[in-house]
Amino acid sequence: MQFLLQPVTLEMTPVEEKEKLIQSGARHYSDMLSQEPAPSAQHLDIFYRSLEAGAPRMAREVMMLAKGLTAEYGDKPIVLVSLVRAGVPLGVMLQRALSEMGKTSCHYGISIIRDRGIDEAALAWIEQRHDPQSVVFVDGWTGKGTITGELVASLRHRPGYGETPRLVVLADPAGCAWLAASKDDWLIPFGIMGAPVSGMVSRSIWSETGFHGCVRCDHLDAFECSQKLADTVDVHRRRLDSAAVAAAVALTTQQHGQRDASLKVVSDLCAHYQVSSVNRIKPGIAEATRAVLRRVPDHVLVRDKTDPNVSLLIALAAQKGIEVQEVGAAIGQYSAVTIIRKVV
Repeated sequence: MQFLLQPVTLEMTPVEEKEKLIQSGARHYSDMLSQEPAPSAQHLDIFYRSLEAGAPRMAREVMMLAKGLTAEYGDKPIVLVSLVRAGVPLGVMLQRALSEMGKTSCHYGISIIRDRGIDEAALAWIEQRHDPQSVVFVDGWTGKGTITGELVASLRHRPGYGETPRLVVLADPAGCAWLAASKDDWLIPFGIMGAPVSGMVSRSIWSETGFHGCVRCDHLDAFECSQKLADTVDVHRRRLDSAAVAAAVALTTQQHGQRDASLKVVSDLCAHYQVSSVNRIKPGIAEATRAVLRRVPDHVLVRDKTDPNVSLLIALAAQKGIEVQEVGAAIGQYSAVTIIRKVV
């Protein structure tokens, strides 16, 4: 794959200070980074155990998505555009699957930023080389649907992309992806790791000129596991009887009413916890876990504390002295939600 990002040097901002700057409106989150912490032994253990348990499912669902894309595109080439960072591991796995199916495809990684949109310089670079009708955007999962909204706004005046952005994900609990393998909120292994499963780059940094930026996370090189992730899933995928795996069908999750259910959960949580900005609500295991790692959490909610899918989240919350509340059906289709603390 090819990252369309420019390396930058950036002074790290402590998490607490970053949170105050974001919530006060003094700075946008995409102008700052906090140092990504090295995963603890417990974190790594949960990641590798989740990979062992989840690899067969990921293999089957990658095959579902690859077959779904092939059914949609026929003999036309496919341009996979992974949204940095969470879309990168899935893009790599899809590219491998499509290649082994004899499908012509290529793979890029570009930035998209909440409230600021997609990296237009990177997208223009792709458009100079490929037909926009061949482009599919890849992300790991959906949380509230914010990135889908950014795609809609960013592509609205660019010809060739259609009214519905072609967003491909493994899991679509928010019900707003074009193509998804399932609607479940489950422990996707690469959802609980950052740079080590995503090319060793940081979250993207906004730039008004050229490609959006990134910082290489050299301090995490010892924990690199993206190759292990993709290779493990490949082994399981190659064991599958392809004919027995159904192709993912476009827009299926919306037909299950997932979008309305997602909006209701977020609205109800905002009302119950008196949250004025939906940006402070982080639904879904991956988003909830990342919020505890990167932000200043106030509440961590889980459907079921005994669910092994939320074990890392519970452990991380304990390290920060945050009580985890078991709330059952109050969080709808989600297994976990983190609510960011109001600090200003």
